[in-house]
Amino acid sequence: MIYLVASLIMCVSILLLLYFRAKRKMNRHLQYMTEKLNAITAEDSTERLLLVTDDQQLRDLLNEINSLLDYHQESMADLARLRISTNRMLSNVSHDLKTPLTVISGYIETIQHDKQFSDEEKELLLKKVQVKVMDVAGLINTFFDLAKLEAEDWQLEMERIQLNELCRKVILGYYDTLTTKGFAVHIDLPEVSLHMDADAAALTRILENLLSNAIRYGKDGKTVGMTLWQDEENVYIEVWDKGKGIQETDNDRIFERLYTAEDSRTSSLQGSGLGLMIAKRLTEQMQGQIHFTSIPYTKTTFTLTFPKPKIDNYAKLKKVVRIP
Repeated sequence: MIYLVASLIMCVSILLLLYFRAKRKMNRHLQYMTEKLNAITAEDSTERLLLVTDDQQLRDLLNEINSLLDYHQESMADLARLRISTNRMLSNVSHDLKTPLTVISGYIETIQHDKQFSDEEKELLLKKVQVKVMDVAGLINTFFDLAKLEAEDWQLEMERIQLNELCRKVILGYYDTLTTKGFAVHIDLPEVSLHMDADAAALTRILENLLSNAIRYGKDGKTVGMTLWQDEENVYIEVWDKGKGIQETDNDRIFERLYTAEDSRTSSLQGSGLGLMIAKRLTEQMQGQIHFTSIPYTKTTFTLTFPKPKIDNYAKLKKVVRIP
């Protein structure tokens, strides 16, 4: 009996010893994790928790903590990029609004104070003021469109549209501008009619933005083109030019909000930087994709890819679709 009690006491003692050793080990691990986390967050470090342990639950906890640290690091990087983008946006907005407003103010001041101008000369200046006012109004409308896209409040009226005619109308709308600027225009539309399910106004806006971009940055090549084609699954619209192209360093940024090429802010190439971003967002809202390839001074091509329409869905298209 005495031996049994002694054995029980010894077993309990061993269990207590193992328990306290495990507890001390766990406390050391938890202390390390706490101190390491405090150091990582305080220094905004990219380090992660590294701990050798046989405890599966502790290993799972470490994995989850490291995943949270990865997410935190990515969020901080996104926040930094957003801050840079916002600062650039404010700078560009200020520049784009200030320039025409300064010109408008100068014209009005000239009309008011210079008595030597004839009525015809004043009329000419007023026409120039009107052009600049329209530029400012167009820019403000573009910012308004961006705000609607960001708020996911742009409504699309989807319907079956004939692409050949829409593309022809868009390019003809720019024909006078292109010929005045000395551009050669190449239009490649198939004889067979191609269709897709889309919002006609949104698709027109996309193509106009791409053409404006081609005219602005393709002036050195003096060539602009539009190509429409299809395969078994998709329809494709290409807008291309032979101008200065897009440098490799800009490839990942051209669809950013208010991004413009570095030399565009100080030259006749100036633009708001919103056109490509809006084109991309609208394309994606219509289940399409936009890609580009660029060989400077050889050919820069923006390609829109949309799924071919399904016949049995036609009856469902005559309705207003709200962007989710």
